[in-house]
Amino acid sequence: MSSSLPWLEANWRRQALDWITDQVNGAGTRLAGEVEQPHIQWWSTAMRVPTRDGVLWFKAAQPGGAFESRLTPLIAGLWPDRTVEVVATLPERAWMLTRDAGTRLRDVQDGRVVEHWEAVLPRYAEVQMGMAGRVGEIDRMDVPALRLAELPSMLDVVLLEPEYLLPEQPVGLDDERRERLTVDLPAFQERCQRLAELGIPETLQHDDLHDGNAFLRGTDHVVFDWGDACITHPFHTLVVTLRSLAYRNGWEPGGSEVTRLRDAYLEPWRTLVAHQDLVEAAELARQTGTIQRAMAWSRVVMQMPAAIRAEHVDAVPYGLRLYLLDGPWGTWDDGSF
Repeated sequence: MSSSLPWLEANWRRQALDWITDQVNGAGTRLAGEVEQPHIQWWSTAMRVPTRDGVLWFKAAQPGGAFESRLTPLIAGLWPDRTVEVVATLPERAWMLTRDAGTRLRDVQDGRVVEHWEAVLPRYAEVQMGMAGRVGEIDRMDVPALRLAELPSMLDVVLLEPEYLLPEQPVGLDDERRERLTVDLPAFQERCQRLAELGIPETLQHDDLHDGNAFLRGTDHVVFDWGDACITHPFHTLVVTLRSLAYRNGWEPGGSEVTRLRDAYLEPWRTLVAHQDLVEAAELARQTGTIQRAMAWSRVVMQMPAAIRAEHVDAVPYGLRLYLLDGPWGTWDDGSF
C-alpha cells in the first residue's frame, strides 16, 4: 500500500487522534487503551477506539466518500435499530466516529446463515422503501447516482477505455467480448427502460452488502459501511449480496439458499408491485445491476493514482464478463470464463 495515503502520514494521524480524543471526552468517557488502525485501503481507513464505555470506531474516507458521514446519521436517526449509532462526524474531512456495531455475520458461527440473512434483507428493503421519498435529500449529500437512464451511456464510455478493460490480461475483457457488449448496448438500454417502467422507485442502494457489513447487535440485525452507496434501482443490491454469500458458503448459483434470500428481500416490495411485475423486475435487475456494479467500480478506479488503480481495475472487466455469462443470481467468476 502506497505510503502517500493520507492516513499513513504522521501529521494526519496526529490530527485524527486529537479529534477522536476530543469526541470521546465530549461523549463523557475516556480512552481506555491504544487506538489501533486495522483497516487501510485507498478509499478509507478505520481505527478501533477502546473507551471506558465500550469500543468506538473511527472511519475516514477519500473526499469522494464524504457523503457517508452525512448519510449514516440520517439513516441512524430514522432507523436506529437498523444501522450503527453515530457518535460524531466531521463531513468536511469525511470523518465519522460510531459505536461498535456488534458481531459481523461473517463471524457468527451458529449455522444459521440463511436465517440471519432472511432477517437482514427485508429490514434493509424497508429502509430503501423509506428512503425513496428522500432521494432529493441524499442527492444533495453527493451520494453518487447510477440511475437506470444513465447506465447505457456509462457502459458505452467504458467500452471505449482499454485501460479499464485490460484486454491483454486473463482477468480482462478481450476484444471479442467487448464487441459482444457493444452489439448488446441497444438491448441493454431496453432492459433498463423496461425495469424503470415497472414502477419500483430508484432509491438508496448499499452496493456492498455482504457478511462483513451486516452485524448482529443483540437481537437486531444492522447494516453498516454505506461508503459504496448510490442512488439506483433498489434490487441491484442483490448482485453483491447473493454473489458474495454464494461464494463464501459454497452455494449453487440460483440454488435453494439463493432463491430463499432473493424472495426474502422481495417480500416487502409486494406492497408496491404486482407479483408478476416483481418477478420480471428481479430478473431484469440481475442483469442491469451487474453492469451498475461494474460502472460503480469504473468511477472509483478512475479517481485512483495509477499505481493503486492497477490493483483494483480488474473489478470492471470482472463485472462485464459476469453480465455476458448471464448466470442466475449468485453467479461468480470461478476462473473458467
